[in-house]
Amino acid sequence: MSVIYVLLAISLAVAVLFFIAFIVSVKSGQYDDDYTPSVRMLFEDELIKTPSEKKKCKQKEAIQLNE
Repeated sequence: MSVIYVLLAISLAVAVLFFIAFIVSVKSGQYDDDYTPSVRMLFEDELIKTPSEKKKCKQKEAIQLNE
């Protein structure tokens, strides 16, 4: 039974160490994304279609497939 207490203490210590390492890495900017904002404008060229426009596009595609 005493082994369970030892393993529990060790696992809590490891968990606390990983949590502290995570907090330190977040504070130091390890997870900051500097690349994506610079290329985001290259991928935002899709037009947002309303439901009626989507329906019209599907109808046009169906007509083109039938031809």
